[in-house]
Amino acid sequence: MLKQLFSSACLALLLLAGNALADEAKVKQAVEAAVGAKPEGVRKTNILGLYEVVVGGEILYTDEKVNYILTGNIIDTKTRQNLTQERLNKLSAIKFADLPLELAVKTVKGDGKRVFATFEDPNCGYCKKLAKELTGINNVTIYTFLLPILSRDSAEKAKAVWCAADRAKAWSDLMVNGTAPAAGTCDAPIEKVLALAQKYNIRGTPTIFLPSGERIPGAIPIAQLEQKLAQAAK
Repeated sequence: MLKQLFSSACLALLLLAGNALADEAKVKQAVEAAVGAKPEGVRKTNILGLYEVVVGGEILYTDEKVNYILTGNIIDTKTRQNLTQERLNKLSAIKFADLPLELAVKTVKGDGKRVFATFEDPNCGYCKKLAKELTGINNVTIYTFLLPILSRDSAEKAKAVWCAADRAKAWSDLMVNGTAPAAGTCDAPIEKVLALAQKYNIRGTPTIFLPSGERIPGAIPIAQLEQKLAQAAK
């Protein structure tokens, strides 16, 4: 009797899963027809019966019949969490161990036990703000990939930092104090970093990656970064 009940329950679950997959496939097909781009993924959410559709690295929402397509963020009013951004962060996570850290400027503070990586442009205002805030953080190792994408002279400044005798100091002097290093004459890995950014779909600076692979687009308050690093260490 128990075996029969168990088998019936399993069959029901399989049928439900099959129906869900079929619905998602229909939504995927309908969205592709509506927007002219093939979705990378579709899943039903537990919010108002909406379907989450990932297109071009962005999240859209639609009803099961794809009569309407919604763009923008869904905010949980109780927790104040940006559910869309949290989902995007998970979808855009990387394998931290795959980062070619030899292409980054390495800065060690204190014991250097906590680790994270950033992609930054020498002319990025938010990167400069982040650099100033990072002067108050300790016991970390920061790998900074120099990503010159904002201004004409970004590549020249990136090369100058890379070719400096002390790259970490040169980067800090530039971003915190506004003191530019002497022009660089070495072979800087700028093209490799640009290719890496394209591989990981990095569209802006700063972009931070935690050891878990979580992506943080943009500068965040130092207290929030400390909190995330503490969570990553658990």
